[in-house]
Amino acid sequence: MILALDTGNSHIVLGIIRADGMIGPTMRMETNHTKTEYEYAAEMKLILELAGVDIRECEGAIISSVVPPVTPVLKKAVKILSGLDAIVVGAGIKTGIDIGLDDPGTIGADLVATAVAAKNYYPLPCIIIDMGTATTITVVNEKGRYIGGCIMPGVNLSLNALTEGTSLLPGIDLVLPQKTISTNTGDAIKTGIIFGACGALDGVLDRYLAELGENTSIVATGGLSRMICPVCRHEIELDENLLMRGLWVIWEKTMKSRSRKKKDLKEV
Repeated sequence: MILALDTGNSHIVLGIIRADGMIGPTMRMETNHTKTEYEYAAEMKLILELAGVDIRECEGAIISSVVPPVTPVLKKAVKILSGLDAIVVGAGIKTGIDIGLDDPGTIGADLVATAVAAKNYYPLPCIIIDMGTATTITVVNEKGRYIGGCIMPGVNLSLNALTEGTSLLPGIDLVLPQKTISTNTGDAIKTGIIFGACGALDGVLDRYLAELGENTSIVATGGLSRMICPVCRHEIELDENLLMRGLWVIWEKTMKSRSRKKKDLKEV
């Protein structure tokens, strides 16, 4: 099995992926720019032990990160914790997907991983919704090529901007409201944020489907997708382990590529 780390702006998801590709337990820890590699290693060790995971059973590790300053720290932390040299998704890593962007080097590792998972696990073309700190809606076309997408503020980011930028609006826990036309301020905020996010998703999906065709599959991942996507007007499949599935595919491709290179060197 391998240890997989999905590093976002707010949280790091630790995942265990078994040898058959099945996703084991996943755990979350806070992304912190000031922690040292030893602090991260100690926290990961405690979290994995609490989840009943023996890190000594891991044969490798892979990191997806959209937080460049934290990436090398995590790589060192994994080395301290397990002795493993983690693969970092980025330039030079085998992904099996063609990136059709103006500058392919600007794509985030998380978008690469989810696109790889969509290509390998879902009918194409496929629209991928990832609801994290930001909400991204991206596309893998019928040829398995990542062709781009859009980025909008995440649900919690919008909520925080609304409540922090106004004097009279209270902070709230974001839960699905009982009715659309609200009769108090708290519910009015919930309604606006949740159904506003649904409307934004549906609007973008309408335009994407007009270009891609109605047979396009749609898959969503990310913490708030479970709340938002079922309220949307489109049929959206939820896959909270989508990124982990992509990391597993990338891991396998990278290991096979390295194995072939070693074999070629021996033959030479």
